Amino acid sequence: MKKAAVLVFLVVLVACGGGQGSGSRTVIQNKGSDTLVNVAQAWAENYKDINANVAVAVTGGGSGTGISAMINGTVDLANASRKMKQKEIEMARENGIEPIEHIVGFDALAVFLHKDNPIDTFTIDQLAGIYGEGGGTESWKQLDVSVPGCGSDELVVVSRQNNSGTYVYFKDAVLGKKRDYRLGTRDMHGSKDVVDLVHNTPCAIGYSGLAYATDTVKMPCVIPKDGGDCVAPSSQTAIDGTYPLARPLMMYTAGQPEGVVKEYLDWILSDEGQCIIQDKGYAPVRPVTCG
Repeated sequence: MKKAAVLVFLVVLVACGGGQGSGSRTVIQNKGSDTLVNVAQAWAENYKDINANVAVAVTGGGSGTGISAMINGTVDLANASRKMKQKEIEMARENGIEPIEHIVGFDALAVFLHKDNPIDTFTIDQLAGIYGEGGGTESWKQLDVSVPGCGSDELVVVSRQNNSGTYVYFKDAVLGKKRDYRLGTRDMHGSKDVVDLVHNTPCAIGYSGLAYATDTVKMPCVIPKDGGDCVAPSSQTAIDGTYPLARPLMMYTAGQPEGVVKEYLDWILSDEGQCIIQDKGYAPVRPVTCG
Protein backbone atom coordinates (compact mmCIF):
# COMPACT_ATOMS: atom_id res chain seq x y z
CA MET A 1 0.00 0.00 0.00
CA LYS A 2 2.80 2.38 0.86
CA LYS A 3 5.01 1.43 -2.09
CA ALA A 4 4.13 4.21 -4.56
CA ALA A 5 3.99 6.97 -1.97
CA VAL A 6 7.34 5.93 -0.47
CA LEU A 7 9.03 5.77 -3.88
CA VAL A 8 7.79 9.20 -4.88
CA PHE A 9 8.69 10.60 -1.47
CA LEU A 10 12.27 9.36 -1.90
CA VAL A 11 12.49 11.09 -5.28
CA VAL A 12 11.23 14.31 -3.73
CA LEU A 13 13.74 14.00 -0.90
CA VAL A 14 16.65 13.56 -3.30
CA ALA A 15 15.49 16.51 -5.40
CA CYS A 16 15.30 18.66 -2.28
CA GLY A 17 18.68 17.73 -0.88
CA GLY A 18 17.71 14.73 1.27
CA GLY A 19 14.74 16.42 2.94
CA GLN A 20 16.65 19.37 4.35
CA GLY A 21 14.75 22.65 4.53
CA SER A 22 11.03 23.22 4.28
CA GLY A 23 10.53 22.31 0.61
CA SER A 24 10.17 18.50 0.84
CA ARG A 25 6.67 17.06 0.55
CA THR A 26 5.09 13.64 0.25
CA VAL A 27 3.41 13.12 -3.12
CA ILE A 28 0.33 10.93 -3.43
CA GLN A 29 -0.08 9.54 -6.95
CA ASN A 30 -3.73 9.41 -8.07
CA LYS A 31 -4.68 8.13 -11.54
CA GLY A 32 -7.61 6.70 -13.47
CA SER A 33 -11.23 7.47 -14.32
CA ASP A 34 -11.91 10.44 -16.59
CA THR A 35 -15.35 10.66 -14.98
CA LEU A 36 -13.68 11.41 -11.65
CA VAL A 37 -10.71 13.44 -12.88
CA ASN A 38 -12.30 16.88 -12.40
CA VAL A 39 -13.43 16.23 -8.84
CA ALA A 40 -10.13 14.47 -8.07
CA GLN A 41 -8.28 17.60 -9.17
CA ALA A 42 -10.57 19.73 -7.02
CA TRP A 43 -9.89 17.48 -4.01
CA ALA A 44 -6.16 17.71 -4.64
CA GLU A 45 -6.24 21.49 -4.94
CA ASN A 46 -8.28 21.96 -1.76
CA TYR A 47 -6.17 19.52 0.22
CA LYS A 48 -3.22 21.91 0.00
CA ASP A 49 -4.98 24.00 2.65
CA ILE A 50 -5.45 20.93 4.87
CA ASN A 51 -1.91 19.58 4.74
CA ALA A 52 0.69 21.70 2.97
CA ASN A 53 3.25 18.90 3.34
CA VAL A 54 1.28 16.58 1.05
CA ALA A 55 0.85 17.06 -2.70
CA VAL A 56 -1.62 14.99 -4.74
CA ALA A 57 -0.69 14.40 -8.39
CA VAL A 58 -3.83 13.64 -10.44
CA THR A 59 -3.99 12.20 -13.96
CA GLY A 60 -6.80 10.63 -15.99
CA GLY A 61 -6.55 8.01 -18.69
CA GLY A 62 -9.53 5.85 -17.78
CA SER A 63 -10.49 3.45 -15.00
CA GLY A 64 -8.58 0.57 -16.57
CA THR A 65 -5.40 2.65 -16.74
CA GLY A 66 -5.64 3.64 -13.08
CA ILE A 67 -6.37 0.09 -11.92
CA SER A 68 -3.42 -1.27 -13.92
CA ALA A 69 -1.14 1.32 -12.33
CA MET A 70 -2.38 0.35 -8.85
CA ILE A 71 -1.72 -3.33 -9.63
CA ASN A 72 1.79 -2.44 -10.78
CA GLY A 73 2.47 -0.37 -7.66
CA THR A 74 2.97 2.95 -9.44
CA VAL A 75 0.02 4.82 -7.90
CA ASP A 76 -1.43 5.09 -4.41
CA LEU A 77 -5.05 5.69 -5.45
CA ALA A 78 -6.78 4.37 -8.58
CA ASN A 79 -9.94 6.24 -9.55
CA ALA A 80 -12.63 4.03 -11.10
CA SER A 81 -16.18 4.48 -12.36
CA ARG A 82 -16.63 0.70 -12.49
CA LYS A 83 -15.78 -2.18 -10.22
CA MET A 84 -12.56 -4.10 -10.72
CA LYS A 85 -12.89 -7.13 -12.97
CA GLN A 86 -12.15 -10.55 -11.52
CA LYS A 87 -9.11 -10.94 -13.77
CA GLU A 88 -7.75 -7.62 -12.46
CA ILE A 89 -8.23 -8.77 -8.87
CA GLU A 90 -6.39 -12.00 -9.68
CA MET A 91 -3.53 -10.08 -11.33
CA ALA A 92 -3.24 -7.89 -8.24
CA ARG A 93 -3.10 -10.90 -5.94
CA GLU A 94 -0.41 -12.47 -8.13
CA ASN A 95 1.59 -9.30 -7.38
CA GLY A 96 0.97 -9.70 -3.66
CA ILE A 97 -1.65 -6.95 -3.59
CA GLU A 98 -5.12 -7.17 -2.05
CA PRO A 99 -7.21 -4.39 -3.69
CA ILE A 100 -9.47 -2.45 -1.34
CA GLU A 101 -12.49 -0.58 -2.73
CA HIS A 102 -13.53 2.80 -1.32
CA ILE A 103 -16.80 4.33 -2.56
CA VAL A 104 -16.28 8.10 -2.69
CA GLY A 105 -19.53 9.20 -4.38
CA PHE A 106 -22.28 8.29 -6.82
CA ASP A 107 -23.02 9.25 -10.42
CA ALA A 108 -26.04 9.12 -12.71
CA LEU A 109 -24.75 8.06 -16.12
CA ALA A 110 -26.74 10.32 -18.44
CA VAL A 111 -27.84 9.83 -22.03
CA PHE A 112 -27.13 12.95 -24.09
CA LEU A 113 -29.07 14.22 -27.11
CA HIS A 114 -28.82 17.34 -29.23
CA LYS A 115 -30.98 20.05 -27.65
CA ASP A 116 -33.36 20.04 -30.66
CA ASN A 117 -34.01 16.30 -30.49
CA PRO A 118 -37.68 15.78 -29.53
CA ILE A 119 -37.15 12.52 -27.62
CA ASP A 120 -37.74 12.87 -23.87
CA THR A 121 -37.90 9.21 -22.83
CA PHE A 122 -35.88 6.04 -23.40
CA THR A 123 -36.28 2.45 -22.29
CA ILE A 124 -33.26 0.28 -21.60
CA ASP A 125 -34.30 -1.93 -24.54
CA GLN A 126 -34.33 1.07 -26.87
CA LEU A 127 -30.82 2.05 -25.78
CA ALA A 128 -29.68 -1.55 -26.29
CA GLY A 129 -31.18 -1.49 -29.78
CA ILE A 130 -29.15 1.63 -30.58
CA TYR A 131 -25.84 0.62 -28.99
CA GLY A 132 -25.84 -3.17 -29.08
CA GLU A 133 -24.43 -5.49 -31.71
CA GLY A 134 -27.31 -6.60 -33.92
CA GLY A 135 -29.65 -4.13 -32.20
CA GLY A 136 -31.19 -3.10 -35.48
CA THR A 137 -31.91 0.56 -34.72
CA GLU A 138 -30.06 2.56 -37.37
CA SER A 139 -32.21 5.67 -37.83
CA TRP A 140 -34.26 8.13 -35.81
CA LYS A 141 -37.30 7.26 -37.93
CA GLN A 142 -37.25 3.79 -36.33
CA LEU A 143 -37.82 5.58 -33.01
CA ASP A 144 -40.76 7.49 -34.54
CA VAL A 145 -39.09 10.90 -34.48
CA SER A 146 -37.75 13.41 -36.95
CA VAL A 147 -34.78 15.35 -35.60
CA PRO A 148 -34.41 18.96 -36.82
CA GLY A 149 -31.09 19.44 -38.60
CA CYS A 150 -30.54 15.69 -39.06
CA GLY A 151 -31.16 15.44 -42.79
CA SER A 152 -29.65 11.98 -43.14
CA ASP A 153 -31.85 10.54 -40.34
CA GLU A 154 -28.79 8.46 -39.40
CA LEU A 155 -28.17 7.64 -35.74
CA VAL A 156 -24.68 8.91 -34.94
CA VAL A 157 -23.83 6.66 -32.01
CA VAL A 158 -21.27 8.20 -29.65
CA SER A 159 -19.50 6.02 -27.09
CA ARG A 160 -16.33 5.98 -24.98
CA GLN A 161 -13.05 4.14 -25.51
CA ASN A 162 -12.80 0.64 -24.09
CA ASN A 163 -10.35 1.56 -21.31
CA SER A 164 -13.08 3.74 -19.80
CA GLY A 165 -15.03 2.57 -16.78
CA THR A 166 -18.04 4.42 -18.20
CA TYR A 167 -17.78 2.27 -21.36
CA VAL A 168 -17.73 -0.91 -19.27
CA TYR A 169 -20.54 0.17 -16.95
CA PHE A 170 -22.85 1.16 -19.82
CA LYS A 171 -22.13 -2.13 -21.60
CA ASP A 172 -22.99 -4.20 -18.51
CA ALA A 173 -26.05 -2.15 -17.49
CA VAL A 174 -27.59 -1.67 -20.93
CA LEU A 175 -26.27 -4.38 -23.25
CA GLY A 176 -25.52 -7.11 -20.72
CA LYS A 177 -22.17 -8.72 -19.99
CA LYS A 178 -22.30 -11.11 -22.98
CA ARG A 179 -23.24 -8.58 -25.66
CA ASP A 180 -20.86 -6.25 -27.46
CA TYR A 181 -21.26 -2.75 -28.79
CA ARG A 182 -22.28 -2.36 -32.41
CA LEU A 183 -19.62 -1.62 -35.00
CA GLY A 184 -19.21 1.97 -36.15
CA THR A 185 -19.64 3.85 -32.87
CA ARG A 186 -17.65 7.05 -32.50
CA ASP A 187 -15.50 6.36 -29.45
CA MET A 188 -14.45 9.47 -27.57
CA HIS A 189 -11.43 9.74 -25.29
CA GLY A 190 -13.18 11.79 -22.59
CA SER A 191 -16.62 12.72 -21.30
CA LYS A 192 -16.29 16.34 -22.45
CA ASP A 193 -15.58 15.09 -25.96
CA VAL A 194 -18.86 13.14 -25.91
CA VAL A 195 -20.88 16.21 -24.91
CA ASP A 196 -19.13 18.44 -27.44
CA LEU A 197 -19.81 16.03 -30.31
CA VAL A 198 -23.48 15.61 -29.39
CA HIS A 199 -23.89 19.38 -29.04
CA ASN A 200 -22.51 19.91 -32.55
CA THR A 201 -24.25 16.93 -34.21
CA PRO A 202 -28.08 16.93 -34.39
CA CYS A 203 -28.11 13.23 -35.40
CA ALA A 204 -26.04 12.13 -32.38
CA ILE A 205 -26.72 10.26 -29.15
CA GLY A 206 -24.08 9.79 -26.44
CA TYR A 207 -23.64 8.91 -22.78
CA SER A 208 -21.37 9.90 -19.92
CA GLY A 209 -21.28 11.17 -16.35
CA LEU A 210 -23.92 13.63 -15.18
CA ALA A 211 -21.33 16.19 -14.10
CA TYR A 212 -20.36 16.77 -17.74
CA ALA A 213 -23.87 17.84 -18.77
CA THR A 214 -24.27 21.36 -20.15
CA ASP A 215 -27.26 23.42 -21.22
CA THR A 216 -26.26 22.77 -24.84
CA VAL A 217 -27.50 19.16 -24.70
CA LYS A 218 -30.62 17.50 -23.29
CA MET A 219 -30.89 14.45 -21.03
CA PRO A 220 -33.97 12.24 -21.48
CA CYS A 221 -35.33 10.21 -18.59
CA VAL A 222 -34.88 6.43 -18.60
CA ILE A 223 -37.47 3.77 -17.77
CA PRO A 224 -36.12 0.90 -15.61
CA LYS A 225 -35.96 -2.60 -17.09
CA ASP A 226 -38.85 -3.78 -14.94
CA GLY A 227 -41.01 -0.83 -15.99
CA GLY A 228 -42.44 1.96 -13.90
CA ASP A 229 -41.93 5.68 -14.06
CA CYS A 230 -39.34 7.27 -16.31
CA VAL A 231 -36.57 8.66 -14.06
CA ALA A 232 -34.40 11.66 -14.89
CA PRO A 233 -30.68 11.62 -14.05
CA SER A 234 -29.85 13.75 -11.01
CA SER A 235 -27.73 13.69 -7.87
CA GLN A 236 -30.80 12.69 -5.84
CA THR A 237 -31.80 9.80 -8.13
CA ALA A 238 -28.20 8.61 -8.06
CA ILE A 239 -28.19 8.59 -4.24
CA ASP A 240 -31.52 6.81 -3.87
CA GLY A 241 -30.84 4.41 -6.74
CA THR A 242 -34.07 5.12 -8.60
CA TYR A 243 -32.26 6.17 -11.78
CA PRO A 244 -31.61 2.97 -13.77
CA LEU A 245 -28.05 3.95 -14.68
CA ALA A 246 -26.87 5.11 -11.24
CA ARG A 247 -23.42 3.85 -10.24
CA PRO A 248 -20.88 4.19 -7.46
CA LEU A 249 -17.61 6.07 -7.98
CA MET A 250 -14.59 4.47 -6.35
CA MET A 251 -10.98 4.73 -5.38
CA TYR A 252 -8.92 1.55 -5.07
CA THR A 253 -5.88 1.08 -2.87
CA ALA A 254 -3.35 -1.75 -2.74
CA GLY A 255 -4.28 -3.04 0.70
CA GLN A 256 -5.68 -1.00 3.56
CA PRO A 257 -4.53 2.62 3.25
CA GLU A 258 -2.06 3.91 5.79
CA GLY A 259 -0.35 7.16 6.70
CA VAL A 260 -0.90 10.14 4.43
CA VAL A 261 -2.99 8.14 1.96
CA LYS A 262 -5.43 7.14 4.70
CA GLU A 263 -5.57 10.72 5.98
CA TYR A 264 -6.36 11.94 2.46
CA LEU A 265 -9.09 9.35 1.93
CA ASP A 266 -10.61 10.15 5.32
CA TRP A 267 -10.73 13.82 4.33
CA ILE A 268 -12.37 12.98 0.96
CA LEU A 269 -15.11 11.14 2.89
CA SER A 270 -15.51 13.97 5.40
CA ASP A 271 -18.23 16.61 5.00
CA GLU A 272 -15.73 18.99 3.41
CA GLY A 273 -14.60 16.47 0.81
CA GLN A 274 -18.15 15.33 0.10
CA CYS A 275 -19.32 18.89 -0.40
CA ILE A 276 -16.68 19.23 -3.12
CA ILE A 277 -17.96 16.19 -5.04
CA GLN A 278 -21.52 17.48 -4.65
CA ASP A 279 -20.45 20.87 -6.00
CA LYS A 280 -19.00 19.11 -9.06
CA GLY A 281 -22.37 17.61 -9.93
CA TYR A 282 -22.06 14.15 -8.38
CA ALA A 283 -23.89 12.67 -5.43
CA PRO A 284 -22.07 12.37 -2.07
CA VAL A 285 -21.92 9.04 -0.24
CA ARG A 286 -24.38 10.43 2.33
CA PRO A 287 -26.47 13.57 2.73
CA VAL A 288 -24.32 16.57 3.65
CA THR A 289 -25.05 20.20 4.44
CA CYS A 290 -22.75 22.51 2.55
CA GLY A 291 -22.28 26.20 3.00
